[in-house]
Amino acid sequence: MTKTRPIRVLITDDSEFFCSFLEKGLTAAGFDVVGTAHNPYDARDKILELTPDVLTLDVEMPRMNGISFLKKLIPQYPIPCVVVSSAKVSCAEVIKAGGADFLTKPADGENTSAFFAELTRKLIRAANVVPARSSYAPAKPKSERKHNIIAIGASTGGTDAIEEVLMGLPEDIPPIVIVQHMPPVFTQMYAQRLNKSCKFEVREAVDGDTLHNGLCLVAAGDKHMRLAKKADGYFVKCAPGEKVSGHCPSVDVLFESVAGAAGADALGVILTGMGSDGACGMKLMRDNGAYTIGQDEKSCVVYGMPMEAFKLGGVCEQQPLSAISGAILKNL
Repeated sequence: MTKTRPIRVLITDDSEFFCSFLEKGLTAAGFDVVGTAHNPYDARDKILELTPDVLTLDVEMPRMNGISFLKKLIPQYPIPCVVVSSAKVSCAEVIKAGGADFLTKPADGENTSAFFAELTRKLIRAANVVPARSSYAPAKPKSERKHNIIAIGASTGGTDAIEEVLMGLPEDIPPIVIVQHMPPVFTQMYAQRLNKSCKFEVREAVDGDTLHNGLCLVAAGDKHMRLAKKADGYFVKCAPGEKVSGHCPSVDVLFESVAGAAGADALGVILTGMGSDGACGMKLMRDNGAYTIGQDEKSCVVYGMPMEAFKLGGVCEQQPLSAISGAILKNL
């Protein structure tokens, strides 16, 4: 789904000079810069007034820094945000706070054309402007499938990795259940972002949701999600609980429930992430007959979770991120 009008951008930075610099460059790149804001409170008011598609945000600003703004105000005004700053923050920190991406401001004398090329790419991605997908191969008919449920787990770097995987899947894909380590509220925003960029429905899971082809559920940021089976198919159980493997929601909790409820009917995917959450659950899935895929080291932001799952013998095959969608379709 592509936008038929220019992407509307609100620039937030306390420097008049840098606001003018961004406005000039983004306008030349085809964006519609609808306004500028010089602190987070100004940005909040202008989000309501100007309804931009995406926001650029500095970190070091008066009244409230950009990371605090993401944590405290963006949940009330959900809008994709690319942090553009010279502050020493990581992309992972920005995403954890609720941002979509991060880019370092260009240094004096640096080639600004490369900076604007990268900013353009990140803003387009954040605004969920994606190319038409007429080239998707359909999923196998249910009667020909070996696996009828897909379970995905990820952590650090996983927001973009999951999106890349899902964007490579067709609208008639078997139901997908996802745990991405993320705080409450942001999982709903993330699911909405995925829903805009994918061919199928994506939403935050609600206790009792029934699964069907073309539906993807993302676990809420403060609830474990478990797969369960009834006579006519699968559904999910979602409830708060103690952290498992250091997290709630936990990938291990999801994968272990998938192993028990679906067994060989399932296909599991473990993507980039710090720690070992999901490793034991994926081993159990494989032991129960599921086909399992792990992201390879080279394409991971952090090769922790996939590595631990591989070391335990829980991974049937490792693939680079760019090949995982194809591996899913091949092994359904």
